[in-house]
Amino acid sequence: MALSPSGGYVASSSLQDLGDSSLPIFNVERVQLQFSISSDFVAAQVANNVLVLALSTGRILRIDLDSPADIDDIDLPRKSSEIGLIRRMFLDPSASHLIITTTLGENYYLHTQSKQPKALSRLKGVIIESIGWNSSLPTASTREILVGASDGNIYETYIEQSNEFYRREEKYLKSVYKISDGAVTGLWVDILDSRLDIRRILVASPNRLLHFAGRMGRHGQEGSGSIFTKLFETEAPTVQEGTDNASSAPSALAISPDPPNTGSTEEGLDDGTFAWLTGPGIMYGGLQSSADVSNLGIRTFNNVKAFDRLKIPASENASGRKRPIKDPIQGIALTQWHILAFVEGRIVAINRLDERIVYDQLVLDPSQNAIGLYADQKKNTFWLFTKQEIFEIVVNDEERDVWKIMLKDQKFDVALHYARGAAQKDAVATASGDFLAGKSQFLEAAAVYGRSSKPFEQVALLFIDQGEQNALRKYLLTKLATFKRTFIMQRVMIASWLTEIFMTKFNNLDDTITTKAELVAQGNTAETKDELASVRNEFQDFITRYKGDLDSKTTYEIISSHGREQELLSYATAINDYNFILSYWVQRERWSEALDVLKKQTDSSIYYKYSSVLMIHVPTELVDILMRHPDLNPRNLIPALLNYTKDNAAPLPQNQAARYLVFCINQLRSTDAAIHNTLISIYASHPAPSEAALLSYLSAQSSHPPPSYDADFALRLCIQHSRVQSCVHIYSLMGQYASAVSLALKHNEIDLASIVADRPADSNPALRKKLWLAVAKKVISQQGTGSIKTAIDFLKRCDLLRIEDLIPFFPDFVVIDDFKDEICAALESYSRHIDTLKTEMDESAATADSIKDEIKRLDRRYAIVEPGEGCRVCGLPLLSRQFFVFPSCQHGFHSDCLGRKVVEGSGLTTRGRIRELQASIGRGGSGARREREVRELDSLVGKECILCNDFAIRLIEEPFISDTDNRDEWAV
Repeated sequence: MALSPSGGYVASSSLQDLGDSSLPIFNVERVQLQFSISSDFVAAQVANNVLVLALSTGRILRIDLDSPADIDDIDLPRKSSEIGLIRRMFLDPSASHLIITTTLGENYYLHTQSKQPKALSRLKGVIIESIGWNSSLPTASTREILVGASDGNIYETYIEQSNEFYRREEKYLKSVYKISDGAVTGLWVDILDSRLDIRRILVASPNRLLHFAGRMGRHGQEGSGSIFTKLFETEAPTVQEGTDNASSAPSALAISPDPPNTGSTEEGLDDGTFAWLTGPGIMYGGLQSSADVSNLGIRTFNNVKAFDRLKIPASENASGRKRPIKDPIQGIALTQWHILAFVEGRIVAINRLDERIVYDQLVLDPSQNAIGLYADQKKNTFWLFTKQEIFEIVVNDEERDVWKIMLKDQKFDVALHYARGAAQKDAVATASGDFLAGKSQFLEAAAVYGRSSKPFEQVALLFIDQGEQNALRKYLLTKLATFKRTFIMQRVMIASWLTEIFMTKFNNLDDTITTKAELVAQGNTAETKDELASVRNEFQDFITRYKGDLDSKTTYEIISSHGREQELLSYATAINDYNFILSYWVQRERWSEALDVLKKQTDSSIYYKYSSVLMIHVPTELVDILMRHPDLNPRNLIPALLNYTKDNAAPLPQNQAARYLVFCINQLRSTDAAIHNTLISIYASHPAPSEAALLSYLSAQSSHPPPSYDADFALRLCIQHSRVQSCVHIYSLMGQYASAVSLALKHNEIDLASIVADRPADSNPALRKKLWLAVAKKVISQQGTGSIKTAIDFLKRCDLLRIEDLIPFFPDFVVIDDFKDEICAALESYSRHIDTLKTEMDESAATADSIKDEIKRLDRRYAIVEPGEGCRVCGLPLLSRQFFVFPSCQHGFHSDCLGRKVVEGSGLTTRGRIRELQASIGRGGSGARREREVRELDSLVGKECILCNDFAIRLIEEPFISDTDNRDEWAV
């Protein structure tokens, strides 16, 4: 058998004290009863932590070991003198059902929730020796069970508790089988392979053990009839014969208890174990399960082992001598790994794997008799009962040595399962590896050796000497997985060696494929190709898992030395060395592969590094990729874009550098001057004569001032490359209209110069006239004498130019007739203008006379102040103190009242000046300064009436009623 390599553990080099334990596996302890007993025990049972004791007086004590203080004291319905003493009791594994049989053949049923035993009338007179409980372990009823009698009959019955007086507990009773060689000393029923209709039945007698397996019968209603009759009638039993003289010896059938762990059974072990006590000793074997039940009994009994009674040492008498006669074994019980035998007052534990006696303890004196040895199938506890005492056989770690026995039997999987700790597992791994290597199963041995402490060099040399490169590869992989991360040097060396082995394997497989194809034209290389694919997947998994243990420089050298291109790229991809991958494809001018790698990158430095070469060879595809990465800094891509533009003469719409820069400006809203200057450089330096693209860009920038490009730089480029329209646009944007017009006229761009000359408009008419004069000079000089009239018509576009401004530009020999009409029109215009000026002068003189008359009338203006007239502010008599009267409206105010109102309604500056003058005048003094201050104060205060002029208009927002007014006066 091979050791499964799936489990991992750290191998240890120390194999000392493997499995040793200071505590014995078994120990017999006397149970101290917490109550007094008035009579002897005659029968006992234990199941599911429930202990049932029968006394010679007919009483039954039911004790829940989880609550031992609560004891159910139960009496049989009739006296012992009428029904006999309790002979035996049978308790199902769930402790729900108890059947009691007496010496006179009376049988009773007691449910776990009842304290009143009910007589089983149908079973009256049947001496029960054994019961095969229903394997589903029901609790409400027993369901279908088998009852073994002392006369060899096997009955099927269905017992259900009933509170009705006239109703029997048994629904039916039917004899389904009979053995001819004595009592039925043991019965066992279980379900096979999770199929509810398939049963296995073991029937034990003193001389024979019968194995039945088959399908049960079915009835319409549960409990309406026998289900085992069909099985016994149709299936022939498989028989295990004992000895003919065993009838007088004790006989029993024992089944191993439920395993403490509910997980699946370890491979190589049976689902359970049975033991049959017969005269010469004990026969035991595994309970196998199979969907095919046709020969299940044969397979089961073929593996039966026999333990002879003679192997148990004889007891010693009082003098210390061995007893010459050996009594037969009185009772047996099965633990998970041992057979417990009660013989001659001793408890003997026999390991059923190697038949070693691991425990032999005298428990009873020769004068004591035992009632029986019992096992709790559910709780894995074991008990020995005498007439007055109870002993518990305590099990302590009974599987501690299982791994040793399995290792000795070369059952390495099972041995590994039960091995504990690194040392034990290492011992199993080493032994398993040696066993597999001895059978030339090197691949399996490699996986096992990798988890053992066997010296590395020995294992490696073994595989090398045998030429087992696959096994060596598997061993190194397994060994690498066991090394801790702190073993850096060892991990690097093994990983590098594995890389070399993988490369050699790849080359060998490639050579094999090539050789087969050459030798046979129709050679079948599919198998080798499949192996190559498998090894390649294994290599991919290796570099992915152990890339941290591989030195990149060494690994690149190893793979390159073997010329393995695909593996080289696989390794570079595994360690995210995209620089290497891109460099690899670029060197081989495999542009599509390079772009595929670039698409997956998130590191911006890779884009910057390879953009120059890719921009030259695959510009469109590269720009598509760059536009999908707005996180890139376009400034770092400028060298690649300029390098691409330098030798590229494609039309501007197809220029990928310009396309990317336009994307950055329009979509990414880039304001970086370097980006804008680069785009201008591309537009300006392009050999195409059209300036449409450049002018479109400049116009777009001028609509969102200030522009993001460097105007001086752009102007120099445009001048260098004779981009006149663009130069004129930039000059205009800079406000240098004279330079713009001069440049346009220099290149005979009359219309362009005219457009620029109109741009100052009303902001600077003098400059506009100057620019148009320059345009006029150019136009007149170009038209010559033959088309002076045409030139004059062109210059009419500017309303600032007059004929007299243009005359200096005409040639000396020009004929006046060419522009006679214009001169006449100009003279008429001047005449009309002179008349207009004369009219305006007459109107001005009349206005001056009117003002003089008004001034004379002001000297005679007066206002009459009536006696008792009050101030318009305070209401007190106006003549009481200094006052102001406005003749135009006849309103009068005290000087201080008027000044206060003016201060309140004036602006901050006027208010401050009034207060400053009032303070200065209040300090006294005399002279011209005081007179100036008084006049200034009067002019500020008495400038206008506060009730009639702008001051009153500003008061429109104030409420009619102030806080000081009496609101009741306004009541209606």
